[in-house]
Amino acid sequence: MAELNILKDADFRREIKSNPATGYLLFGEEDYLKNLAVTYARETLLGDPSFACFNEIILDALDFHPEKLRSALMSLPMMAERKVILLRGLDMNAMKASELDGLCEVLSELEEYDYNTVLLPVASGNLDEGYLPKRPSATLNKLCASLRPVRYERCTPAKLLGWCIRHFEHNGATATPDVCQTLIDCCGRNMMTLASEIDKISFYVLAHDRTAVTAADIHTAACQSAEYDAFAFAGALMDRDTARALDILAEFKFRRTEPLFILAEVIRTGCDMLSVLLLTREGKTPAEVASALKLHEYKVSLYRKSASSVGEAAVRRMIAACNEADRALKLSPQGYAALEQLICSL
Repeated sequence: MAELNILKDADFRREIKSNPATGYLLFGEEDYLKNLAVTYARETLLGDPSFACFNEIILDALDFHPEKLRSALMSLPMMAERKVILLRGLDMNAMKASELDGLCEVLSELEEYDYNTVLLPVASGNLDEGYLPKRPSATLNKLCASLRPVRYERCTPAKLLGWCIRHFEHNGATATPDVCQTLIDCCGRNMMTLASEIDKISFYVLAHDRTAVTAADIHTAACQSAEYDAFAFAGALMDRDTARALDILAEFKFRRTEPLFILAEVIRTGCDMLSVLLLTREGKTPAEVASALKLHEYKVSLYRKSASSVGEAAVRRMIAACNEADRALKLSPQGYAALEQLICSL
């Protein structure tokens, strides 16, 4: 199986500006960046706002059919060189094989209608990527036969921190790197969530006739998010609290969080807890533990308290069980059933 030539956002933007392709698949974990990329492509390609409404066609998942896409491809742009066709909300994992084949069949005709640019952003968790870059999934291969793939991975910690600072500044507020790190520790690394929380906290601070955001403002106004739920989920597993673990899993299901992502976060949380516990036993202070593990001191205190209350054996047992569930899920996809089995096995 050939390795895919996957574009980064900078490559995508250069192409859109100078030599746009007939179609792009925007996928990966970071939905916020995908939305920005779609906005950039629409503004760049549609040109004159007077005719933009005639040259953009949006097809939503609720009433999508491949023939609607074929019909959209055939109409000519009005007073412009290109049309933009946005396929919005499609869940590749929920599609039947016949539905996916029908979509790919129409996409294979894109070159016949080269005055179009099709944008297909897929939300995180709605496309099986396989094992990139060398082993893409069958679905990803089918789509990339006609669409240029653009992958949006999570930002590195340093880039995410800088982005948070700039986002506060854009709102007229200021936040130090330490305050922004507190926000990330509380709300997770999802940029969609962080953008909403930053807006809310900025307006909260400005409403109180201040511009400088403090850690206290974060704890007062911010909402804990999915990565924090991984901590709660890990705690329920270590406590063998089946009812609480199933309640947290129900919330993950409601958010349509990918099971493999849940396990990855819980395993990471468990390993961090174990490291905090072992370093604390060696006599290191919370500040020293935070520095060694590159964690915020607030998170270190939470992990130390939780791990100490259940003991090292419970932490190790939880990590081992999650690793086993992770392997089983990768060998034979079972969806949330694998997590339900994990909860009931402890």
